[in-house]
Amino acid sequence: MVLRLNDLSPPAGSRKKRKRVGRGNASGKGTYSGRGLKGQRSRSGRDYNSVFEGGAMSMMRTLPRRKGFTAPFRVDTQAVNVVDLDRRFNDGDTVDADALVAVGLLRRASKRFKLLAGGDISTSLTVRVERISPAAQAKIVAAGGSVEVLNAENADSSRADEA
Repeated sequence: MVLRLNDLSPPAGSRKKRKRVGRGNASGKGTYSGRGLKGQRSRSGRDYNSVFEGGAMSMMRTLPRRKGFTAPFRVDTQAVNVVDLDRRFNDGDTVDADALVAVGLLRRASKRFKLLAGGDISTSLTVRVERISPAAQAKIVAAGGSVEVLNAENADSSRADEA
């Protein structure tokens, strides 16, 4: 048997005729045309918001829109604990933003971070940071290291003096 273009036909059921609404009862969508009986949705020209719920208090209005306060000029600061320095640095190393990026504690050197006193430290390090907690500074000095605060006006100790 030779296959010709005029013999080709789509598989059965793949080409469905579109439903013609409002063309009598024999069409399958007669009388009410699939809109049900009475009500706003059965009328012509109905036009309302997609979240309209029939005049009841809408769900969007019942949910709390604002919880708390979000500062418009918030600057995210990442926390770095002294135990992380103890695990990743050796005695005599210098710790700054570039060194923290190199060991994977920060993603970018421009990212703001603060050195906190979480955990213990036994290595003596030279730490050069902009923000450090007084407890972290005490732990580093007690371990034989030194701390240099690069930008003194942003340090916690200067803020405490201003208040």
